[in-house]
Amino acid sequence: MSPAAAAGTQTGTQTLESGHQDVVHDLAMDYYGKRLATCSSDRTIKLFAVGAPEQTVVLATLIGHEGPVWQVAWAHPKFGSILASCSYDRKVIIWKQGADNEWTQAQVFQEHDSSVNSICWAPAEFGLCLACGSSDGTISVLTQKVDGAWEKAKIDPAHPVGVTSVSWAPAAAPGSLVGEIAPPVQKLASAGCDNTIKVWKYTGGNWRLDCFPPLSKHTDWVRDVAWAPNLGLPKSTIASASQDGTVVIWTQGKEGDQWEGLTLHDFKTPVWRVSWSLTGNILAVSDASNDVTLWKEAVDGEWAQVTTVQ
Repeated sequence: MSPAAAAGTQTGTQTLESGHQDVVHDLAMDYYGKRLATCSSDRTIKLFAVGAPEQTVVLATLIGHEGPVWQVAWAHPKFGSILASCSYDRKVIIWKQGADNEWTQAQVFQEHDSSVNSICWAPAEFGLCLACGSSDGTISVLTQKVDGAWEKAKIDPAHPVGVTSVSWAPAAAPGSLVGEIAPPVQKLASAGCDNTIKVWKYTGGNWRLDCFPPLSKHTDWVRDVAWAPNLGLPKSTIASASQDGTVVIWTQGKEGDQWEGLTLHDFKTPVWRVSWSLTGNILAVSDASNDVTLWKEAVDGEWAQVTTVQ
């Protein structure tokens, strides 16, 4: 499960009976924290209204995938009530809410030849734009145009053995808070079964690799990658989680600098997911020991664990 909800948790724990008939792979809160989407190997997606424990109710069950559903992602509410999902069945489905809480499949994309493992919406400044990473080694970028049609781009190959995770860079350019405000640039981070993290930049109408060589510090599959929110501070930060048991924090001082990797911690067990708080100063980590731990960077640059959610 995604530790995203835990990254903003202060106190208390609420247990939710999902109603899924198999393993739950991901969960995602909407922009306002009022609705929760979950997805499972039972091929379904469930939507909940989140409130006090006695007020949490099932809003809908979405059926459309033909295999385990790996991830769900809410679009920014400026585009309406839209949810994306990806599955082992090679499909990416865009779900849209209509009247009376009726959800329909607005778009079904079959751009990949193998399981689609990860999806991530771009910052709203770039429009309705979704990145999708697949076991076929490619990343597709799906962008809705003004006329409602979808433009499709592909990074091929991205990770030859398979893409496990994709994450967008924030729209705020590093250093914009303390220097000149630069126009936003589309960037993506991706992780793969080749043990590396790669950074991609959209320039000249194409996606190009923006880090040479790829970021290599892990010794096994990189399971997840998450680009930290940036409020205009001088550096860019990416977290990566690996089958090798480690989480690495990657930082880049300014555009064009080399990325530097610092091992946050060796958890001695595979690490599945990493997720940043909204302000980018707390990192949630979930591992194979069924623990979610929260980490915070001190002023001296050292990272320390602040709590454990069991």
